[in-house]
Amino acid sequence: MLKSNTPPADRDYWQTPQWLFDALDSEFGFWLDAAASAENALCAHYLTEAIDALTHHWSSNGAIWCNPPYSDITPWVAKAAEQCARQHQPVVMLVPCDPSTGWFSKALDSVDEVRLITDGRISFVNPATGKKGNGNSKGSMLLIWRPYVRPRQQFTTVPRSLLLALSGAVNRRDAA
Repeated sequence: MLKSNTPPADRDYWQTPQWLFDALDSEFGFWLDAAASAENALCAHYLTEAIDALTHHWSSNGAIWCNPPYSDITPWVAKAAEQCARQHQPVVMLVPCDPSTGWFSKALDSVDEVRLITDGRISFVNPATGKKGNGNSKGSMLLIWRPYVRPRQQFTTVPRSLLLALSGAVNRRDAA
């Protein structure tokens, strides 16, 4: 197993790169960032650790974005399924691509789509420096819950290059 070089206090605070969020926002129209801080929120409306998103409703007037703390994804999967049904809004969660985990099996009980990001890894934004990090040891995938549909548990793929193009970040420095 690879050990993280990130200080323990920062490990669960890596930010989704803006280009990836922008590409997905153009598809879903996010209103709420369900796992954020004032420093890394990607939506005008967001829930912080102090608010405790796992015990509060994710009240939303649009789709919900969630890049959960990777140290314990399981409760976030359960909360996303619950809040998709309660809020009648899609929930999109960015997680490591690891179908061998218990949280992945739990997600399959309720998720509409598992979208694998192919052809490259995501470089997240370091919470201490605000700069993109390197050395992500796993690929990424999106878990997508949609209201008003019986979960299809469908698997799809999207190349990283297409997400870059959709975001308009192909020539931006933050896209590498």
